[in-house]
Amino acid sequence: MWPAPVPWIVNRGLLAAAIALVGAPPSSGQLVDPAAHTPAAAAGPDATPGAPRVVAQRDRRALERIEQPPLGLPAVPVDPDDPPTAATIVLGRKLFLDRRLSVNGTLSCAMCHVPEQGFTVNETRTAVGFEGKTLRRNSPTMLNVAYAGPFFHDGREPQLALQPIDVLTNPDEMAMPSLGAVAARVAGLAPYDELFERAFGGPPTVWGVGRALAAYLQTLISGNSPFDRWHFGGDREAMSRPAIRGFELFTGGAGCVRCHTIAGDHALLRDGAFHDTGLGRSASLARSASRSPVQVELAPGLLVPIERSVLRSVGEIPPNDLGRYELSGDPGDRWRFKTPSLRNVALTAPYMHDGSFSTLREVVEFYRLGGHPHPEIDPMMRPLELDDGQIDDLVAFLESLTGDNIDELIRDARSEPVGNPDGAPRGDLSSSVSSH
Repeated sequence: MWPAPVPWIVNRGLLAAAIALVGAPPSSGQLVDPAAHTPAAAAGPDATPGAPRVVAQRDRRALERIEQPPLGLPAVPVDPDDPPTAATIVLGRKLFLDRRLSVNGTLSCAMCHVPEQGFTVNETRTAVGFEGKTLRRNSPTMLNVAYAGPFFHDGREPQLALQPIDVLTNPDEMAMPSLGAVAARVAGLAPYDELFERAFGGPPTVWGVGRALAAYLQTLISGNSPFDRWHFGGDREAMSRPAIRGFELFTGGAGCVRCHTIAGDHALLRDGAFHDTGLGRSASLARSASRSPVQVELAPGLLVPIERSVLRSVGEIPPNDLGRYELSGDPGDRWRFKTPSLRNVALTAPYMHDGSFSTLREVVEFYRLGGHPHPEIDPMMRPLELDDGQIDDLVAFLESLTGDNIDELIRDARSEPVGNPDGAPRGDLSSSVSSH
């Protein structure tokens, strides 16, 4: 499919200020009892005002994942003035699965970050946005997203609570026309008045939407992989011999660990930096020079060649993706993209910022060749002298990075029903959507 327009980029400071004007509830500056804002009526007819609510087992487990990360992961970055609570997690989980948060009621967060597909999308190289528009970039996994800031492939958003707001108001994604429209939509959906009262002690706000989604996303913690049990837990039987040989290559001759780092007591397998592997530049040049038909994916695995003139008549001319440069304006940032974590990587195909590669073996082959060399390529990129057996070993190591609680995270997500439109939502936006 043809790429979508350049992702919508706004001034982060202005966005935060605008959200504050729409409505940001005050922070208490201390740990919040998840029942602190729960009215007696919501807790039941026999409830005492201010009495703690019963916390469901799934929500208690979700909090435990944040408070006690599994083997191999460091402390979860949490704002001490705004920590997740059971109430904010419940609210965030519901928002995550609610299609009614998109302007036409067709998209939810979970449709680009599918729980059963590693909290990404396995079927298409890049995500599908508003009215079927193909987006330029691959959907990053939400597994361990609490550690993944700054967010998006170009790192344009430093705060997890603001990241969802970017998506909700991006015209190519969930396409809500304004921050006020987001607040009005959520306020017009019956369950949310009570859930926001429980979580924040007030009515729905845009800032509350972001905070609640961030609280839920912070629970998607997955570690205690075979690698963790072998490397950090001392279980010599936890990894296979090929995976151990792959680890030795990863930290030795192949040099993967320079970008996918391993610390003394944990491994995020990312350096938080941005690198040019040559892939973005190569794709840009190929797109600009090509006159051949475009292979359009009409359904998973169904590719149909379509002439470029036909595509131009029904779509937009594919733009180049310049990576972090689109945010910074620094020529040195052209084609630089954020290093992703390799945790759970066996579950999160396709790979790279544009979903170029379908398998881990293809990725390793790309790095064996040294990427796509050009004068500005990252100096750490170089051809690797790896034989086929060593590539197999590296893939085996990457497959050993899958956490042991993926099924639990899927069950947790699917414990909440999907929010589907049942006619026009209350707070209909038909009068507020611009025709321009």
